[in-house]
Amino acid sequence: MRRVTYSMNVSLDGFIVGPDGGFDWGAPEAEVFRFWIDEIRGVDVHLMGRRLYETMLYWETAEQEGSLDDAELEWVALWNPLPKVVFSNTLSAVQGNARLASGGVAEEIERLRAEPGEGEIAIGGATLAAEAAAADLIDEYRTMVYPVLVGGGIPYFPRNERRVELELVETRRYGSRVVYLRHRVVR
Repeated sequence: MRRVTYSMNVSLDGFIVGPDGGFDWGAPEAEVFRFWIDEIRGVDVHLMGRRLYETMLYWETAEQEGSLDDAELEWVALWNPLPKVVFSNTLSAVQGNARLASGGVAEEIERLRAEPGEGEIAIGGATLAAEAAAADLIDEYRTMVYPVLVGGGIPYFPRNERRVELELVETRRYGSRVVYLRHRVVR
């Protein structure tokens, strides 16, 4: 069965964006960006909420600017054709290789898991991930932890009363003091 993964940059105090909505502290340097390029190669479909979708729209036309470096061009070549499912109550249309979700996150994941394929079903966006976590649909949590305390904002982990046992699968430390942590849900 295809795994469902939740991967995002996170501050040391557990937020994906700060109180002002900013995430400039999480701008990846070359070594970390290379990690995300390699990571996306294992993804068959990416689920995302509206905010992340709107942020990632940049890549749909970034190549036209003519100022992308080789790594960014590689990212565009992988990201743009990747199928994406967008969950939104406000969008009526999406661009590129994306479609609006026709059901809830549980229904979409169940349908995607039934399709043939070996690649991961990746979730991006804390609100969407919280819904998937509440339904016990996430198989792995992957955090790129940045050495900054932002003091509030949108939390990476859902704030609920549910306990989830995790097994550490992998760690990586980058020269920029960023640490990657990969945990598998123990079932």
